[in-house]
Amino acid sequence: MSGVLNTVDQRTNLVGENRLELLLFSLNSRQIFAINVFKVREVIKVPPLTKMPGSHHHITGVASLRGVSVPVIDLRAAIGFPASRLENQEENLIITEYNRTVQGFLVGQVRNIVNTAWTEIQPPPKTAGRANYLTAITHVKNGDGQSIVEIIDVEKVLAQIIDYDISISEGVLDQELVDEMVGRNVLIVDDSSTARSQVRGTLSQLGLNIIECRDGLEALNLLKSWADEGKNVVSELLLMITDAEMPEMDGYKLTHEIRTDPRMKDLYVTLNTSLSGSFNDAMVKKVGCDRFISKFQPDLLVEVAQERLRQVLNK
Repeated sequence: MSGVLNTVDQRTNLVGENRLELLLFSLNSRQIFAINVFKVREVIKVPPLTKMPGSHHHITGVASLRGVSVPVIDLRAAIGFPASRLENQEENLIITEYNRTVQGFLVGQVRNIVNTAWTEIQPPPKTAGRANYLTAITHVKNGDGQSIVEIIDVEKVLAQIIDYDISISEGVLDQELVDEMVGRNVLIVDDSSTARSQVRGTLSQLGLNIIECRDGLEALNLLKSWADEGKNVVSELLLMITDAEMPEMDGYKLTHEIRTDPRMKDLYVTLNTSLSGSFNDAMVKKVGCDRFISKFQPDLLVEVAQERLRQVLNK
């Protein structure tokens, strides 16, 4: 199954095109789930797992992959389904890299990869409630017509297992900038409510005023409405912090649209994403972001905000 995954170089060609590739799988149910191929290192049959006494109850054990210990998360149980390890069920392991950590997700059948556009990805219905583990839904063709595909909010899954500390380390905060921070606006763009909460919790400690959007299109429409009202977008915002992967319009396309609009082209844009790898620097340069931050690093978020504020004050 690992052969179905494209190389990093091939996949990065999608960047800036508002497209993505989804790896489809089941959790031994009729529903089809997906995660972005960008996050996937490989797909393998489940190897022997070593139990970890005292570990989180959604961690079924640790797999040794080429000498590296990888925690294995029962994704079915983590999103609220009954535990998945039943006899005669197909099981696979999706090895992923999120937020600079590697983990495996225990799933059922791994189906295939589909190439689609972010415009075809929609937020989950509001009636799904806040407790759901989805960032988006889409549709794929099958023999009977179309099936709904539910895209997992992996950051929410990981946040319930990993304790993400939003505290700022001693010595990071520049005391000379403390008063200047208060009341300045920062726009956070992310489809994951968990990710938005993490960034908001960090930067609000500085007295910054946080504005939130759930996807790139919502953010672009907000910025354009400000510009249409005669507001100076660059003066309104200290900076924008955007995720890469979002329904309707991704962070790369959002940045491209901002850079091609003379009314907002100088907006300071930081890409804050769980994507990691050697391609990131090239992608930032390609789409015109000012900075790249791999999630979740509170100290680095603060440092970027301070760096931007120094630029503003020194103009």
